[in-house]
Amino acid sequence: MTSAPARRTAGREAPAYQLAHGAVRPRRLRRTPAIRRMVAETRLHPAELILPMFVKEGLSEPAPLSSMPGVVQHTLDSLAEAAKEAVDAGVGGIMLFGIPEVRDAIGSAGDDPEGILNRAIRRLREEVGEDTVIMADLCLDEFTSHGHCGVLDETGAVDNDATLDRYAAMALAQAEAGADVLGPSGMMDGQIAAIRHALDAAGHTDVILLAYSAKYSSAFYGPFREAVDSQLSGDRRTYQQDPGNGREALRELELDLAEGADIVMIKPGLPYLDVLAEAVAASPVPVWAYQISGEYAMIEFAAAAGAIDRMPAILESLTAFKRAGADSVLTYWAAEVARELRREPA
Repeated sequence: MTSAPARRTAGREAPAYQLAHGAVRPRRLRRTPAIRRMVAETRLHPAELILPMFVKEGLSEPAPLSSMPGVVQHTLDSLAEAAKEAVDAGVGGIMLFGIPEVRDAIGSAGDDPEGILNRAIRRLREEVGEDTVIMADLCLDEFTSHGHCGVLDETGAVDNDATLDRYAAMALAQAEAGADVLGPSGMMDGQIAAIRHALDAAGHTDVILLAYSAKYSSAFYGPFREAVDSQLSGDRRTYQQDPGNGREALRELELDLAEGADIVMIKPGLPYLDVLAEAVAASPVPVWAYQISGEYAMIEFAAAAGAIDRMPAILESLTAFKRAGADSVLTYWAAEVARELRREPA
């Protein structure tokens, strides 16, 4: 019979149950920060982070966004300065969104060589073009007076095929301005094929197409509407995907790949990690995710209220994308997180 002293450890009663000799103890691999780094299954890297940036025509200085603390609408000069800082931090690329002073029914400023987005592409090509990947949003919603991602027919519905002609014109303008990657985000049927055909016919065979293969009609886009001064009335449910549908995303993925997409993307991010993981399993090309404005705002406002610890929450949210299989992530924290990762031990 074991004596009472033999059952004591460091002056305390031993637990009634102890693991058997040689039992599996996963906690061994969590014991120190160095061990945890060594066995980490998922890692973030600055080059896998892409910074979305907004540039607005007519500004004399950057304009902060009330719904996205820390994010601004840039002037061309402040855009160039912030882009240099992001590149120095090591981000993988920059995604540009343009906000014109004048909008019309067909989004004429979108393919105007002197439109704000095309001027911004040229400016960044001059400033940082050799050091990063310059990407451009290819959609009409920022440029139309009605705020939809396509042109409207006589009934007020989005005309899919007429919109493809406008996308092709925008693609040529953005390619000629110097964009490396074009991101058609309008969810029009056949958009990748139409844009690829236009680019190839004009000799822009090296321009990369980032297909927004699954872009959901989400409640989390709210702050983005402020960022681009959206003129939208109504909603986009006739072209963006229903949040309840998962298999449909894989159908869109297959179509985009068949039409010539070089990279595919899931948007939004955290509410659709299941869709992201399924896309990764099915895709032979890189799969990206977009951590959108509402996801950003939730963490920022929760942290400001003291409800969560800000940087650990940001890093955890980004790690979730990587764990689900994303090759890269568009996030408004890209530059800040890139700097944070460089400060952490290798």
